Amino acid sequence: MEINWVVIAIVAVLVIILVVLTIRKNQKEKKKLTDLLNNDFKKAVKDRIDADDSANEK
Repeated sequence: MEINWVVIAIVAVLVIILVVLTIRKNQKEKKKLTDLLNNDFKKAVKDRIDADDSANEK
């Protein structure tokens, strides 16, 4: 039985391309999620007003 190296090489290249594209997409999604989580926070409500606080916002 003869091994067809051309077919094996084509399949290997396609698998490598698929893995690289998947890793790139995951990195982009990870960056988007990190940015979203870092910028999506609510300001804490102060129960006590500090005299040193110049804005005195609640």
